Amino acid sequence: MSSDQIAQMIYLGLLVTVIAGYFLMQNRLRLGKTLQMAGIWVLIFIGAIAGIGLWDDIRGTVLPQQSAYLENGEVVVPRARDGHYYLNININGETVDFVVDTGATDIVLTREDATRVGLDPEDLNFLGRAMTANGVVETAMVRLDEVALGPFTDRAVRASVNGGEMSQSLLGMSYLQRFDSIQIADNQLILTR
Repeated sequence: MSSDQIAQMIYLGLLVTVIAGYFLMQNRLRLGKTLQMAGIWVLIFIGAIAGIGLWDDIRGTVLPQQSAYLENGEVVVPRARDGHYYLNININGETVDFVVDTGATDIVLTREDATRVGLDPEDLNFLGRAMTANGVVETAMVRLDEVALGPFTDRAVRASVNGGEMSQSLLGMSYLQRFDSIQIADNQLILTR
């Protein structure tokens, strides 16, 4: 701490002491009630200071930003509370929620997401097989007409539709490799093109 900061702390301590002393002298007949009210105000003051000091952390947790598209060709994705990275990507005009999965080879759509983007799972040939954490599943290869992430649009993108149960679509390496750089730093995934 610098000498200016120490002086400021001493000044604030004296100011609080004088105000508290005046308050106690004025209310000495109702001292118990006065101390209770003073304690409440002290807790409110400490809570306000803690809230201001932790605002960036609170904002990142309560109102996480999905991603930011920067002018220098970067997409910055914050880490979610569960440790994963999530992206909303526009596929064939529909927004699909993805979890970034570097262990997945392709973009893998759930049957529900495939239907939303204009693919009919009943018309697909589930001839492929994929090894997942839940075992082997059947997959169908498809081409997505348009995949847009912020300012980046790709056409005729290879993807798979999962024939089994899957809670969320996966954004795999076949799409991530379209970026020049994939970096994880400071709880952010940074994609650069």
